[in-house]
Amino acid sequence: MNSHTDAAQHLPTVTFVCVHNAGRSQMAAGFLRELGGDRVRVYSGGTQPAEAVNPVAVAAMAEVGIDISGRGTNELSADMLQESDVVVTMGCGDDCPYYPGKRYEDWPLEDPAGKDLEAVRPIRDQIRARVQELIGSLGA
Repeated sequence: MNSHTDAAQHLPTVTFVCVHNAGRSQMAAGFLRELGGDRVRVYSGGTQPAEAVNPVAVAAMAEVGIDISGRGTNELSADMLQESDVVVTMGCGDDCPYYPGKRYEDWPLEDPAGKDLEAVRPIRDQIRARVQELIGSLGA
């Protein structure tokens, strides 16, 4: 048995879900990729994905040295949810599917859509704090 392959199969996996997969879930995924590194797998998806990631979210993340500009929006898939140890929802309410046996967290964060950079910074900072807590809870 290859220990490298074995370790890769047991990485904690997190899926971030919001309606449009354009702001909150993209920022959370960016922070988890950056802070969790190769110790965690990250997915993000939306129940009604937008055409592109919110440019203000991209700018807010760039201010803290994380580039999410190349990320496209994704439709949430059953595979993402089935592979996940933790599913974090962000304001999609009843639109978010539920899979029994998964650890769910709901982060009631303000939607950055239509807001300027000044208004998105505190949302970004709340997301960073929650991601840091999540990493600690995963033991990653």
